[in-house]
Order: sequence, then C-alpha cells, then structure tokens
Amino acid sequence: MARPHGHKLYFAGTSPVHRVPAHLKLLTLLGFMLVVVATPGSAYPVFAVYAGILVAVVVVSRVPFGFLLPRMLVELPFVVFAIVLPFIATGPTTTFLGLTVSEPGLEAAASLLIKATIGVVASLTLAATTEPHELIDGLSRLRLPHEMVQIMGFMIRYLDVVTDEVRRMRIARESRGFRGSSIRQWNVLGRTASALFIRSYERGERVHLAMLSRGHDPSSGRS
Repeated sequence: MARPHGHKLYFAGTSPVHRVPAHLKLLTLLGFMLVVVATPGSAYPVFAVYAGILVAVVVVSRVPFGFLLPRMLVELPFVVFAIVLPFIATGPTTTFLGLTVSEPGLEAAASLLIKATIGVVASLTLAATTEPHELIDGLSRLRLPHEMVQIMGFMIRYLDVVTDEVRRMRIARESRGFRGSSIRQWNVLGRTASALFIRSYERGERVHLAMLSRGHDPSSGRS
C-alpha cells in the first residue's frame, strides 16, 4: 500500500489519476470549479452529481479519505461564515432547528458550504496525486507568467519550512506551560504570529540574497 511521503499534501501512488499530466489536471480542476461556481445554489441534485463524480475520482486515485479529511480544516473559515450568514442576512425569515433565521441567508449558506466543500476536496485530490514539482512544471506548460510560476514554486518549497517553524514555536510555548485556554493569553498568540512573520521575512531575505550572490536572474529564472 502506498504511503504519504515528501510534501505533506502528497500521497504517493501509481493510480491512473497520479499518472495524468499535471497541466491536464490543473485545467480539469479549473473547468470543474467554474462549472460548480456557475451552478445555481438551489440545484441540489446537480451538486449531488458533482459530489458523486468527485468521490469516484478519489476512489480511483486510491487516496484514503482518512488522508483528506484532516486536511479539510482549511475550509473552517467558510464554515464559520456560513454559520453566521443566516443570522446577519436580511429578507424573509424562516425557522431552522428552532431558530429564526433569514431564508435567503440560509440558502446562501448552504450554497457556500456545498461549493466550498467540493472545491476543497477537488483541490486536495489534485495536491494528493501530484507532486509539487509536477505542479510547477504544469503551470509552466500552461504558459503562466514566469514570475508567477517562480513565486508559487517558492511558496510550495518553503511551506513545510514555515510549518515546521510553527510546530517548534508551539512546542516551546507548551514546554513553558502555555495552553492558550484563556482570552487573556491570546496576546501571546499574537506575539507568536508576529515573530513568525518576522522570521519568515528574514529567512526570505537571506534566501534572496544568497540566490543573487550565486548569479540568479529574477527576470529569467536562470542561476
């Protein structure tokens, strides 16, 4: 059985989905999401078809659902907004779970949740079946601006570096007894976020200067 390795979003495998060229998968994802977003929010049977297609792709890719589910936490901001939306939207009201909510807001929240979930699962499936360097090569084959491809390449390359930095800072806090269970302790989290930003910025500056000292040409990508 395949095991995840390399980038945290990639799941190694030899399925037909893994073997599809990256640029074709990118185009397919873009086209699929354009169709999903353009679908009226009340067309629930159509969304069921989209979800069925997506589940079939995941099954064919042999990526375990248990591998994708924890990574769907990225959808949390959309979930929070969808929960709040029925209470802040205007228009006719209705009763849902014993609460009085805006009917248009409830419909918009359902549409947002469905489309966001489909988009997140589709994107995670792409990431799980395509190695990072293949994604960058695929973007290049699609003739995206060279500067944009470079920026995205650096983002992917240093994502794990920043993630490891966050993990080390969390361990350091917890080793000193910090748990973050009180609102009064949120200022510590704020200082941590500021320190992370500064460290990431300084690391980027050092990497940039090191590349320039080795003859890297930002306009052409040649070193």
